Amino acid sequence: MNAEWSEKNRKMQLLIDKNDTFNEGIDVLLDLRNDVFKQVSSIVHTYPADAFWQMPYATAKGFHSKTLAYSMWHIFRIEDIVANTLICNRTQVLFTENFLERISSPIITTGNELEDEQIAEFSRQLNVKELYQYCKSVRARTEELLRSLEYSDMKRRFGTEDRQRLIDSRCIDSRDNYSGLIDYWCGKDIRGLMRMPFSRHWIMHVEAMCRIKNRLCEKARKGVDPIAYCGLSCNHCFLMAWCGSCRTSYNTCSYATMYPDNTCPNAACCREKGFDGCYDCPDLENCQVGFYSNGKDGNAVKAMAIFIHRYGKKELPNVLEKLHQKYDFKKIQQVIGYDTLEGLKILEDNRSN
Repeated sequence: MNAEWSEKNRKMQLLIDKNDTFNEGIDVLLDLRNDVFKQVSSIVHTYPADAFWQMPYATAKGFHSKTLAYSMWHIFRIEDIVANTLICNRTQVLFTENFLERISSPIITTGNELEDEQIAEFSRQLNVKELYQYCKSVRARTEELLRSLEYSDMKRRFGTEDRQRLIDSRCIDSRDNYSGLIDYWCGKDIRGLMRMPFSRHWIMHVEAMCRIKNRLCEKARKGVDPIAYCGLSCNHCFLMAWCGSCRTSYNTCSYATMYPDNTCPNAACCREKGFDGCYDCPDLENCQVGFYSNGKDGNAVKAMAIFIHRYGKKELPNVLEKLHQKYDFKKIQQVIGYDTLEGLKILEDNRSN
């Protein structure tokens, strides 16, 4: 489990167990959910449509054997059902905001009953943008509920009428053992539901989503030129685990995501001019396009582009490997600094003779 999320989850559980610290515990829970949801938002806003139905771990055991779209649906269908049908006895967000039609989902269940290719086919049918809006709406409604809770609510339990209401909703598939979900939820008090599904369930499935998208990026990068248009070596970038590079549709470079279609000005300029990269441009040293106008970071990257212009693309990875052997760093800027000429000199000084 993500160490930071795990610690917040542990802290939240301790705090909500006491009246004096209950409100603080709610704040920690909301903060945890905000951190985890940022990952969902990042995935939705930066990954291509075909990423959401692929199953790179289809044969594995675990939540990462699903798809990104399925995971989003599953997390928030369960939360919608538990928060609104079970706890609040009100209409689910899926129905109050016409999300079933907007998402184009063929089911209203949690999706637990789906297996293998059924999951991929289901995911292909979903409108991911509308699914994301559904996730946001469910999250907001649940967090209204969480803010309204008092410590005295923690031991509230559920009875026969509550159980029947879940059955009548027809949102739990009755095949196999999935009706056991009703027994599970109704066997918890409010405190238990805050732990699962309102916190731990999110963490488990979003961590699985991160594994899926990282694997998809790894596959996308296979056989692709690892030197970015701007001159950065993707294989030496501290974000390489979750980015497929600007030469693929899985481009989630932190700079590129600031622009439409995840295309930074440097990549757009190179494509327009037919350059393999900025290092092919005769105006490189004076260029202020895109990343090169981005303050200190841009200057460091320009140093690498100029190095490639002078010595070729094959030489840069060799120098970066040498620097990694000498120094412990995540960002190349920590070693070559933020001045273009000084950074270039450090790269040149570490060339193999």
